[in-house]
Amino acid sequence: MATVPPGIRLLVSFDRDQWYRALTFILTFLLYTSFHLSRKPISIVKSELHKNCSSVNELATIASSSSQQPSLPSLHTGTDCSWKPFDKRNYKQLLGAMDYSFLCAYAVGMYLSGIIGERVPIRLYLSMGMLTSGLFTCLFGLGYVYNIHNLGFYIFVQVANGLVQTTGWPSVVTCISNWFGKGRRGLIMGLWNSHTSVGNILGSLIAGYWVSSNWGLSFIVPGLIIAVMGVVCFFFLIEHPNDLKSMYDQNSSPGKSAPTNSWNGVNGHTEVYLQYKDNKTQSYDTELLLPRDSVCVPMQPVVVVKRESQPSAISFMGALRIPGVIEFSLCLLFAKLVSYTFLFWLPLYITKAAHLDAKKAGDLSTLFDVGGIVGGILAGVISDKLGKRATTCAIMLLLAAPTLYGFSMISEFGLGPTIGMMLVCGGLVNGPYSLITTAVSADLGTHKSLKGNARALSTVTAIIDGTGSVGAALGPLLAGLLSPGGWDQVFYMLMIADFLALLLLLRLVTKELISNKSHPISTVELKEH
Repeated sequence: MATVPPGIRLLVSFDRDQWYRALTFILTFLLYTSFHLSRKPISIVKSELHKNCSSVNELATIASSSSQQPSLPSLHTGTDCSWKPFDKRNYKQLLGAMDYSFLCAYAVGMYLSGIIGERVPIRLYLSMGMLTSGLFTCLFGLGYVYNIHNLGFYIFVQVANGLVQTTGWPSVVTCISNWFGKGRRGLIMGLWNSHTSVGNILGSLIAGYWVSSNWGLSFIVPGLIIAVMGVVCFFFLIEHPNDLKSMYDQNSSPGKSAPTNSWNGVNGHTEVYLQYKDNKTQSYDTELLLPRDSVCVPMQPVVVVKRESQPSAISFMGALRIPGVIEFSLCLLFAKLVSYTFLFWLPLYITKAAHLDAKKAGDLSTLFDVGGIVGGILAGVISDKLGKRATTCAIMLLLAAPTLYGFSMISEFGLGPTIGMMLVCGGLVNGPYSLITTAVSADLGTHKSLKGNARALSTVTAIIDGTGSVGAALGPLLAGLLSPGGWDQVFYMLMIADFLALLLLLRLVTKELISNKSHPISTVELKEH
């Protein structure tokens, strides 16, 4: 008899719970990848909305003079080579206003989204947000198809898209945190959060493919992708292990009693605790996430404790009182200001500084996100090893400042140093941003002061990311206002923001350094003396 192939032996070595955990990891990764994929096209298309008219006319003249046929009138003149209304001299301010309208709506909506997300089914909430986001992303591209030149139309689409995209982050962070415990959370979240950079890379490549020929498709294709992923979310997303267990209980045969370890946390089912031999209780959803060899065998039949009422969702002020939430929220404000300025303005900066066309600049800008993937994973691994989230963020912010200064001189370097600078800068800029929005948010959302009330996770995540989104809105706006006076001013602004983010973490860093314990931020003593 033939031996079982090693690949099959590997597959069957995982139990059902591990397969569902892997499904949730992959699915939420792909869902938020599509969110960032749909945000990226605007940064690629900017250089197409406002072209250098003189260079366009020069190329057209050369092409017509080299042809033996009588020269035809140029399709681009000194006034129409750019897309109206972005053909004016204040085009940077207009493009910055579009970024600001999206990000400002995103920041405002994020505070509400977390509160709503704790009170409605996450799967339905996320699916609806993705479908409507796909609609508004496509609408922006249809502005090219139907030759729309009204600034108000594009501003409206950006505001609406910013509001509906707030459904994404609190929902996916809550789902992934429900399925994965605190062990190695930094590594898991670091790997998972690479969806941000993967989405930016794919968005750049997709938008860059059509940017010079038909920039409308640069929006329509990503819009269709996020809408399709919204349908996938509706059919396959499992919000919590409790929901899965309750499904198996309902499908059990009527003649058999339901297993005594059935439970549910957020959707109205019974919550169950197991009695272990060391007289400590452990909720069943946490037990699912523990390795098999770490689960104690009960010395007596399982003791079931039913809760008549679910824990109430935490209030906004209650979430702010969790130790560390305010400091990390304000730090993220400045960290995200830097990250999103690169997200929205890097391709245009490369176009102007390195004198590349829109497609090449877009492709080159993806290296910043490649560095961001590595930086996010490293931040998670280091913070897990040290047990000090704030200290890890502070070190990366400190190293990012001189890197930003070097990046401001990109036009003086060759291609090789430029590529290396973008990789390093992407890692140091996105590392703290990634760590705060994932592992730190999950830690604080399950902080010991909450006494097991996991329903605070969505609100805490929304507060932290919503505050960060204020910075994300200010960064591109300030870049649009400062860039006419020279790109050096933009980079000085970014270095100041990086320094302020570092200052805001000093109190937490001090407490971590004087602590004799080395464990995640959720249990680091952040209490006021």
